[in-house]
Formats: sequence, structure tokens, C-alpha cells
Amino acid sequence: MLPVRQLAYKVNDLEAAAAAHHRAFGSGPFFVLRHIALASSVHRGVERPFDHSSAYGQWGSVMVELVVQHNPDPSALHEMFPFGSGREGLHHAALFVDDLETGIARFEADGIPLAQLAMTEGGTAFAFVDARAQLGHMLELYEPTPQLTGFYDLVAAAARGWDGSDLIRELG
Repeated sequence: MLPVRQLAYKVNDLEAAAAAHHRAFGSGPFFVLRHIALASSVHRGVERPFDHSSAYGQWGSVMVELVVQHNPDPSALHEMFPFGSGREGLHHAALFVDDLETGIARFEADGIPLAQLAMTEGGTAFAFVDARAQLGHMLELYEPTPQLTGFYDLVAAAARGWDGSDLIRELG
């Protein structure tokens, strides 16, 4: 079983989306990483820039990510929400896999092809596989490294007993 670890939404404005999500669901606080540095990003077999910023908060037992892409280049995000369209919505559910290559192959064998594979400058690899035909959205796959699970733990811990103040917390 591969439980959902995160739900991610494409948004137009991180701060406004975080405030709206918090008002509606009590989620937060949100940790913001701007212009996340990538060592590589390959979309549909072509190396392309993927300049994006994200806000991460806790929503009950699940992390919520709010993401905005700054550049107009093709990406898994723009496949669902074309650049300049102003559209927002659910983009992906994130899953931990023991081995990224094996996970990608497993989903491809089930008719869920790789859309984008990227690596942060910090060494975290992530893949978007295209489950729109099956689920209506992408899936994000990554290995539960200590660095990644530590970040998930940080976000969850900040939400425990949180009084609603200091909604937006800049990282990096």
C-alpha cells in the first residue's frame, strides 16, 4: 500500500492561497521555499527549466503543498494548468516509494507514464507520473530520505498546538 503523504495544489499566489486554505480548513503554518533550486528537470524527455515556489503546511494528517510556477516553459504543472490561464486546482498527490526508478517503472507498466523527473540541488529526486486518465491528476513519487522525512516531521510538528499566528514562514 502506498498512502498519500501530500496533496498539492497549483495556485497563483502563495500567500493568498495559504490564507484561504487556513481559513477554510485550519491548515498551517506554511513554510515557503521560493525559486526552488534544481540540478535538473526533464519534462517528457526534454531538459527544461522548472522555476517554482512552494508553501508547505499541515492539513490534519496530510501535508498540503501550494505551488506556483514562475516560468512559461512546459512542465507537468503546465500540462494541467497552462501558463497564464489563471486556473488553480489539485495537481498531484505525493507518495513515498522505496526506489524511485522501480516506482516509475511500476506506474508506467500500469499505463501511468512519467511526465517529469527532477532533482533538487540538495539531492532530492522527484517524479511526476501522469495519472490523469485514472485519477484526474498527477502523482508525485519520491524516496523517503532522512532529509525529506525530516522536513515532513518539521511541518507536522509546527502544526501541533499551533495558535494560528505567523502563518507564513520563509525558508532558505
